[in-house]
Amino acid sequence: MCLAVPAKIVAIKDSLATVELRGVTREASLMLLPEAKVGDYVLVHAGFAMQVIEERDMEETEALWAEMNGGPRTVNLSRE
Repeated sequence: MCLAVPAKIVAIKDSLATVELRGVTREASLMLLPEAKVGDYVLVHAGFAMQVIEERDMEETEALWAEMNGGPRTVNLSRE
């Protein structure tokens, strides 16, 4: 199974972004997403930023990960 993880872009140099997820920073290529900018949340897979996402989606994913690790249920997935 492949998994793309959401991360926040904290810096960009040329076509390489520094992204942060839960206090950990990594580099991700912006070759597939040249329109991304500092402050955007992106899905990262195999070292490439693949899609810009909304902050709400990032928060929802973080809450679901916490829930899978025994945290309380905080996400209502119905988008009303």
